[in-house]
Amino acid sequence: MSNNHHHDHFITISDDAPDSVKRRVRMTALLSMVVAIILIAIKSVAWVLTGSVAMLGALLDSVLDFSISLMNFFAIRHAQTPADKEHRFGHGKAEALAALAQGVIIAGAAIFLVVESAQAGLATNTISYSTIGIATMVISIVLTLALVFVQRRVARSTKSIAISADEAHYASDVYMNVGVIAALVLSSAPFNFLYADAICGVIVAGILARGAWRIIFTATTQLMDAEMSEEERSAIRKIITSHPQVRGLHDLRTRRAGLDCFVQCHIELDGTMSLTQAHTISDAVEEAVCEAFPNAQVLIHQDPDGAETITPLEKT
Repeated sequence: MSNNHHHDHFITISDDAPDSVKRRVRMTALLSMVVAIILIAIKSVAWVLTGSVAMLGALLDSVLDFSISLMNFFAIRHAQTPADKEHRFGHGKAEALAALAQGVIIAGAAIFLVVESAQAGLATNTISYSTIGIATMVISIVLTLALVFVQRRVARSTKSIAISADEAHYASDVYMNVGVIAALVLSSAPFNFLYADAICGVIVAGILARGAWRIIFTATTQLMDAEMSEEERSAIRKIITSHPQVRGLHDLRTRRAGLDCFVQCHIELDGTMSLTQAHTISDAVEEAVCEAFPNAQVLIHQDPDGAETITPLEKT
C-alpha cells in the first residue's frame, strides 16, 4: 500500500482502492439517473391517461428522483476532487450538503402532494385506463427494486452518504408504487371507491415525508462531525492496541466526510525508546488502520506511557 506522509504521520488512502470505490459511486449515481428518466417517461403517459392523483405523486417523485440523482452525481464528483489549499480536508461534505438538499426538496414535494390529494378528494374524479396505470407501476416496482439492490450494496461497501440517501428514497418508492396500484384498483370497477385515490395520495405523501426526515437526519449528523459508529470505533481501538508495543490509547476522535473517514488519537509508548522507534511503531499502527478502513486518513500523536493524566473523555 502506498501512502502519503505528512507531519505527525498523516496517512491518506491508497491510490488504487479509492479510484475503484469512486468509480463505483459515480456509476451508481449515473444508473440512478437513467432509471429515473425511464420511470418519468412511463409514468407521464400513465398519469395523462388515468388522471390519478396518486399516479401524479409517483410521477412527481420520479421527477424529484432524477433531479436529486443529477445533483448527487455532480456533488459526488466534487466531493471526490483532491484536497486543495482552501479545503485541506478535501470536499467530502459536498455529499452531505447534496443529501440535505434532497431531504428539503422531498419534504416540499410531500406537502404539495397532500394539497393535491385534498383537492382530488373534494373533486372525487374517476380513474380511467386503470389497467395501463397498474402495469406501469408494476414495471416501476421491478426497475426500482433492481436499482435499490445495486445502491444498497454500493452504499454498504463505500459508506457513501449520497448513495445511501438515494437508496433511502428509491426504497420508499417501492411502497409508494404499491400504494398507487391500490388506489387504481379501488377506484375502478367493481370497487368504485371514489376517495381511494386521494387517501393513497396522502399515504404516498407520508412515505415521502418519512424518507425526507431520514435523509435530513443522516446528512445533518455528518455535517455536525458526529463520531463514527461504536462498532467502527471499537474496531479501530482493537487494531491500535493490538500492536505489542502500544501500551495505551486515548483521545480517539473519528468523523466521516463523504467517502473518507478521519481518525485521530494519542498512543502511549515506552518513554525510553528513540524517536525513530516511535515513528516506526506509529507507521505500523497507521498501516493497520488503513488496511481495515481503506478510505481512512489517520493522524497519530505519540505520548510517553504515564506522562499525562488522562481525563474520562480522553479515554474514549
